[in-house]
Amino acid sequence: MKVTKLVSTCDIKDCPTIYATDRGTLLLQGETPTDHGLQIPAHETLVEIPMELIQKAIRDHLI
Repeated sequence: MKVTKLVSTCDIKDCPTIYATDRGTLLLQGETPTDHGLQIPAHETLVEIPMELIQKAIRDHLI
């Protein structure tokens, strides 16, 4: 899979980030929440990202 960084909240590797893939999908890097109370299938996960990241991606016309 080819991954391209679209937008991040900082310039280092350990910040919330949105990546595009050559599969036509997005990968999200963020915190893994544990206090959500949701029933998530074992093959899926949740990632928490700041709203600022989505707003920045929209503002920069990335998604």
